[in-house]
Amino acid sequence: MSEEKTPPAAPNLVDLGFMDARIKAIDIAAFFDRVQRHGQSDDYRVAALRAALPELLSGETGRARRVLEALSDQSEEPIPAAVIQGAFGAPRPTES
Repeated sequence: MSEEKTPPAAPNLVDLGFMDARIKAIDIAAFFDRVQRHGQSDDYRVAALRAALPELLSGETGRARRVLEALSDQSEEPIPAAVIQGAFGAPRPTES
């Protein structure tokens, strides 16, 4: 006689992820406060982050991909010289 096993209940994703999301939202708000306080709100990376934020409230799936793409440098031309070690985390403004 075989016993039928009940599948496990789906995890409550809100219980599992809310506090982490809350921390990240507060951290982003604090970041915006700091850059504003120090007069750096016009930096292109801050502008790119602000432009990506409406995606968080979008009702359409694929938000993470769209935010990642909005905050990724899609240029293919190498820069003449690196000024930092690592990535900038947003599309660089084009030189005029």
